[in-house]
Amino acid sequence: MSDQESSTSTSQTEGELDEEVEGEVDTEVEGEGENDSKHRDSPPLQISSFSSTLRAVIRIKQKYHALKKRRQEVEGALTGATGRTSPKIFTFDGTTPTALSVPQKKKRKRRRRVMYPNRGKRRAPPKPARSRAKYCLYLLFAIVFVQVYNAIENLDDHLLRYDLEGLDKTLRREVFGQQGSVEGLLSHLKEYLSTYVHNKPLVVSLHGPSGVGKSHLGRLLAGHFRSVVGETLVLQYYVLHHCPQEADALQCARDLSAMISEIVERAEEEEKIPLFIFDEAEHMHGEILDALLQLVSSKQSNEYLNAIYLFLSNLGHSHVTKHMLHNSSSTSMAKSGHYSHFVKELTPILRNTLEKLHVLWTEADILLLGLLEKGQVMECFLDEMTREGFYPDHTNIERLAGEIEYYPEVGGHEYSQTGCKQVVAKVNLL
Repeated sequence: MSDQESSTSTSQTEGELDEEVEGEVDTEVEGEGENDSKHRDSPPLQISSFSSTLRAVIRIKQKYHALKKRRQEVEGALTGATGRTSPKIFTFDGTTPTALSVPQKKKRKRRRRVMYPNRGKRRAPPKPARSRAKYCLYLLFAIVFVQVYNAIENLDDHLLRYDLEGLDKTLRREVFGQQGSVEGLLSHLKEYLSTYVHNKPLVVSLHGPSGVGKSHLGRLLAGHFRSVVGETLVLQYYVLHHCPQEADALQCARDLSAMISEIVERAEEEEKIPLFIFDEAEHMHGEILDALLQLVSSKQSNEYLNAIYLFLSNLGHSHVTKHMLHNSSSTSMAKSGHYSHFVKELTPILRNTLEKLHVLWTEADILLLGLLEKGQVMECFLDEMTREGFYPDHTNIERLAGEIEYYPEVGGHEYSQTGCKQVVAKVNLL
């Protein structure tokens, strides 16, 4: 069937339905009209006549909806056959034809296209935000630099106060054959005197045979420190002179403790470091060693921590002599540079021996002075003769040096048994 024929049939059907509806409505209206005419002719209306009229109106409405629904079904069937869609009819019933509705496809959401900037146009880089904390950091660096610089300057000031360079020159010129020991002692002094704050006092113990220059070294140190820190801050303690009797050892220990306490308190007021030299320490009594141990221990107050204790003794001299005679080929110490090797081998042995004597030696740094050769003894004679005003005749010096006793020659070295101890006495006999 063509579209034209379907449209004609549809219009005919609609017309027939309209005629039927109109006919029925006219019939009902005529009936109602007759009833009305009868009622007009009749006496006034009653409640029963009003209810019959209402029922007639309801029946007409129901018939109208039934015809209308049948008309919509016919139209839907016709449009389904021809493939056409009829316009939607708006009603208050809320009833819509769902059986013949066509499902619609869901539209896919299109992704938004990412827009990139043109390559030709260059964007300016963001400017970094300036932080005020950076300037505080620069200020902190400057403060730290100034503090470190001042600390270095203070170290130099301390060293300049004690004139360690002058002391170095004096010891190298006056002490013969002990360059290794002198360098070790100066290293300890430089490290300790570079600052005024310490956690323990400096305790150094020099050991060696008789006549190698221990007492002479102590006198040079005492004279130098008297010139830089004052006479009252230097103490030279000779045990055989200050406490010759063992019975007085306890009283000597008390007097020594009181003397040291007075000196360290005065040094604390002047902000200086005192020097205490104990010569002939091998003759010190046990009570004196106990008193000194209490003074050098780190449990004391601050003023006792800023002090230098120097012990001079010939304890362990037999170990030094035996080691040098048996290893003479490698113990030309200062000249051949084997002093560090000599100390490394002999220090543990000597420390073990000293610790058995008293606990005080555990707190000390040990330095060793070796035997003097014949050439070094001749240097002692030359220096002493120059001091006394004698003409330094080499033949005379060699003759005097030959009068001193020596150990048997070993490995081309001839070591003196008494060192330079007899030099002063022989020069005085000239």
